[in-house]
Amino acid sequence: MQPTRIDFSTLAWEEPHPGMRHRCVVRGGRKLRLLDIAPDFIEADWCRKAHIGYVLEGELELVLPTQTVRYAAGDGFFVLGGEAEGHKAKALTPRVRLILVEDA
Repeated sequence: MQPTRIDFSTLAWEEPHPGMRHRCVVRGGRKLRLLDIAPDFIEADWCRKAHIGYVLEGELELVLPTQTVRYAAGDGFFVLGGEAEGHKAKALTPRVRLILVEDA
């Protein structure tokens, strides 16, 4: 597969849940998302997907079964996913903007 330039500004925002919106591209079994989370975003259930992320703006809190971790702008993270790494995301600032890479 050839390298692909992604111009997120040309993609429409999708709002799959209240308080969360994203612009998304899927290529080669991977998903790249520009994601905004607001403080009113509440995950109803534990997310069990694996993610690689980078916080562009704001402060994000990930609640895991055994700990809670905060990430600020400039922080990257890996969440392995699966039963043991279920997690819930929470915005600690008026907006958290991040990039996520995950399986499609």
